[in-house]
Amino acid sequence: MSGNAPNFAELLASAKSSAIHLEMRDSYEPDGPNFLAWRETGTLAGFGEGSRWHSLIGSAVARGVTVRRARIVYEPVTDYIRFEHAVISLHNIPAGEPVRWLPRRHASDLALPGNDFWVFDGRLVRFHHFSGDGHSLDEEFSEDPDVIKLCTTAFDAVWERADHADYQPA
Repeated sequence: MSGNAPNFAELLASAKSSAIHLEMRDSYEPDGPNFLAWRETGTLAGFGEGSRWHSLIGSAVARGVTVRRARIVYEPVTDYIRFEHAVISLHNIPAGEPVRWLPRRHASDLALPGNDFWVFDGRLVRFHHFSGDGHSLDEEFSEDPDVIKLCTTAFDAVWERADHADYQPA
């Protein structure tokens, strides 16, 4: 992609049929205020109906866009993954974003891209780069059909093996 890259909200707003997301890290933004508040109090504030994320996902789903997320996690899971599981159960799923979890030991034979990604309408991949400690660095975009195929094939393989309804963080 050239020029100014669209932000996530713009990408989701322009999606016509699908948006898939594969996450493979065990910690994101370890000093994020929501995560720190959850670690301290065990409660989730600012999530659910009326939140920005709920609105973004709800709007896309209402337009007929299928939004799905898959997570690959180490077990036992990190505190961040426990936090994310609580958020997803309370927040993402009710907004219309199904999420599935795959323990990393069940992903050893899968070909996976090196970074987390979103694929929009099978036409654009947005890779998200993080530092080793989980801080967001930058984004990279690709419209290369081979890269898109790698990502969608990886997502589909994880989705097929993963679960949410019965998954409890170990």
